[in-house]
Amino acid sequence: MESTTFCQSCGMPMGGNEELLGTNADGSKNETYCTYCYQEGNFTAEMSMEEMIESCVPHMVDGNPGMTEEAARHSMKNFFPQLKRWAAQ
Repeated sequence: MESTTFCQSCGMPMGGNEELLGTNADGSKNETYCTYCYQEGNFTAEMSMEEMIESCVPHMVDGNPGMTEEAARHSMKNFFPQLKRWAAQ
């Protein structure tokens, strides 16, 4: 079993918390994407990877004391291309 699963759109750690899972069109839980990115079988917002990174920077800085916006942005620019939603781009 994986220790940490990440949303394959925004990179948020979901860690087995069902409340964070997005939903499929039939209402079932989607274990690939979080509820903020994916609801009822669709992405909640159409955006580029760069736009997603910019929307996530404040959350990453808030969640990681001492991290700068620049460090958060750099980390996500390395991590996001490995995520399912962005890997094909």
